[in-house]
Amino acid sequence: MYTISDYLLDRLKELGIDEVFGVPGDYNLQFLDHITAREDLEWVGNANELNAAYMADGYARTKGISAFVTTFGVGELSAVNGLAGSYAENVPVIEIIGSPTTTIQKNKKLVHHTLGDGDFLRFEKMHEEVTAAIAHLTAGNATSEIDRVLNVAMTEKRPVYINLPIDIAEIEITKPNKPLRQTTENLTDVEATILTKVEQALQQAESPVIIAGHEILSYHIEHELNEFIQKFNLPITTLPLGKGAFNEEDSHYLGTYTGSPTEEPMKSRVDNADLVLLLGAKLTDSATSGFSFGFTDKQMISIGSTEVKFYGKKYETIQLDRFVSALSTLTFSRFTGEITPVKRRSNTEIKDEKLIQKRFWEMVEAFLLPGDTIVGEQGTSFFGLTNVPLKKDMHFIGQPLWGSIGYTFPSTLGSQIANKGSRHLLFIGDGSLQLTVQELGTAIREKLTPIVFVINNNGYTVEREIHGATEQYNDIPMWDYQKLPLVFGGTSQTVATYKVTTEVELNDAMTSARKDTERLQWIEVVMDQEDAPELLKKLAKIFAKQNS
Repeated sequence: MYTISDYLLDRLKELGIDEVFGVPGDYNLQFLDHITAREDLEWVGNANELNAAYMADGYARTKGISAFVTTFGVGELSAVNGLAGSYAENVPVIEIIGSPTTTIQKNKKLVHHTLGDGDFLRFEKMHEEVTAAIAHLTAGNATSEIDRVLNVAMTEKRPVYINLPIDIAEIEITKPNKPLRQTTENLTDVEATILTKVEQALQQAESPVIIAGHEILSYHIEHELNEFIQKFNLPITTLPLGKGAFNEEDSHYLGTYTGSPTEEPMKSRVDNADLVLLLGAKLTDSATSGFSFGFTDKQMISIGSTEVKFYGKKYETIQLDRFVSALSTLTFSRFTGEITPVKRRSNTEIKDEKLIQKRFWEMVEAFLLPGDTIVGEQGTSFFGLTNVPLKKDMHFIGQPLWGSIGYTFPSTLGSQIANKGSRHLLFIGDGSLQLTVQELGTAIREKLTPIVFVINNNGYTVEREIHGATEQYNDIPMWDYQKLPLVFGGTSQTVATYKVTTEVELNDAMTSARKDTERLQWIEVVMDQEDAPELLKKLAKIFAKQNS
């Protein structure tokens, strides 16, 4: 028998999904049976629903789309924070909710996992603000609604919500007879008009700069962006929210633009450009150090998935992936100005001295290899990594807009499941890790082998820099981080652990971790709580002023 459950799972496979995350509950168990019965799908159970949403987000950032399953009410509300982060940062995640039977919902029965008032739409309504589409499946609409919301997820690169009642999941239907996605590569009239205006602006510009943002990564159009840059010899930078959208070893790459803290001469090159063309970028406070960018609307054209602006004037929106692909078809004159590429630190001598933030990130830069996936937790790690130049074919994951601490640990695991061929390097602070460390058990069970750098600096460093440096609310319980993997089922056969306090110890741990590809590598890095990356110190002062 071919059911609605099978139809939904076939569509997920069609989109390239091979693993489904989530937590079982009595309203989704029959649907989970359909997942585990398949040979082409793997069920990855999580410690809680929030972590499942984070893992799905990381998987989608790497593979293009993902799915996770929770039960009704308690499960979906536990996951909604993760879903909101996916919405904020344009990550297509499919949330599938197993709900009570249609008869129970119609008769308003007072069943568990509800608010006891017979209203079964409350939680669905709560999701309206953090999803691009919602489908409540029935016997009559299931196939068309599944197709509709999945197309929205792929087109808008945002999460969608599917409510699947137990009885609806088991209804017999016919298999799909046509592909899910019906796409067109032809520009609309609006897109063609905007493309012409962009071409005219570039033709007239004498010192243009391209700023790439996170939507380039969301739509997986890094190759199309690169073709455009190479064809016209354009200088390009990325925001921290968008780092990795362009090859940072390429001679056209200026560095990461962070607003006022940006180093010269790059800062002046961007701020004084006669045309600043933003592609898939948002000028958020964390990406621009409190809106401290030095250019104005008079210099700027912004092309994004939800907003198009020419010198402050808004235009109709476009389909970003189709539009960026069309940029390389333009015919204006190739740019001939000088481009000063990003500076790279020269390797310095490893000393037997106490480890400090500055030296740590210098050593990290030397540690990176082409093809690595780097994940930076919001806070010390993200801002430490912002100005670390990446190597070719590297992927970068962070969450600087939504900024939910703890996000990156499950996200790293989801991303590695999506791309097992890339060595994943996670940099996460002690405070953030304490929120989502439960997935360490999942990492060990799934035999995942990231290199995890746990920065132990005794609390919430970002908050200490912004306000309350010595206040108790910025303190956290001290854990024995090196031994955590043993608590979650790790053994010497599955995990290698280290604790480092000096440059020599870190270098030794890095050397061993890089060679050992068969075990999870867990490195506790101890540094002073007053120590922080220079960019973070500057940004904290800006945020403190912004919040006053």
